[in-house]
Amino acid sequence: MSIIKVIEVIASSDKSFDEATKNAVTEASKTVKNIKSVYIENMKAKVENNQITSYAVNAKISFEVN
Repeated sequence: MSIIKVIEVIASSDKSFDEATKNAVTEASKTVKNIKSVYIENMKAKVENNQITSYAVNAKISFEVN
C-alpha cells in the first residue's frame, strides 16, 4: 500500500497561469520526490494600469512516500 502526501505551494509567473503551475512543480521537485499530481486550488492575477502584470497559483502537489 502506498501513502500519498499533499503539500500546498504558492507560485507565480510574469507570463501565464500555466507557467506559474510549472514553477510550482519545479520548485517543489527540488525537495520532494515522486510527485504524482498537481491540483490548482486558486488562481490570481495582479493588474496594474489595466494590464496583467503577474499570475499566481495556489497549488496542491501530491507525492508518494516510500
